[in-house]
Amino acid sequence: MDFTIRAAMPEDCKDISRMIMELATYEKMPDQVEITQRDLEQDGFSKNPFFQCIIAEVPEQHRTKESHAKVGYALYFYTYSSLKGRSVYMEDLYVMPEFRGKGIGKALMSKIAQLGLAAGCNQLNFTVLNWNKPSMDFYLSQGCLDVTSDMRTMRCEGAALESLAEGNPKK
Repeated sequence: MDFTIRAAMPEDCKDISRMIMELATYEKMPDQVEITQRDLEQDGFSKNPFFQCIIAEVPEQHRTKESHAKVGYALYFYTYSSLKGRSVYMEDLYVMPEFRGKGIGKALMSKIAQLGLAAGCNQLNFTVLNWNKPSMDFYLSQGCLDVTSDMRTMRCEGAALESLAEGNPKK
């Protein structure tokens, strides 16, 4: 199947937003999506973007029955490890179900690896849900390692984040 991988543009945000919702639904958390198309436009395409994104696009003859040509995306950003140095973090890797198994996910992930290496990164990091065996198997087949260890992922958000910023953390 023919497809192209390219840098996302502001006009892609409608489709990125759609695919974020599709991914969240697959991950059984559609009620947690708060990001809007406008947020994506501002946060990804401003002078100092918070994220970068690449799009998988198919030609007209392969469009979905809803006429979608943008069938996958990968959202990523650069981070820094005090142990390893420059890193690229892949927040999302998504391919619409009817386009899986055609090399699109591999191409998206490969492109992020290329971009990371070009930026001097020495690792690509991401998370995968414990129950998502198909994705874990895919990542392992790409040479990735499960580095789950004794560390826990922590989060501070909402009112707790505001209280922490004010110097009055709530317990």
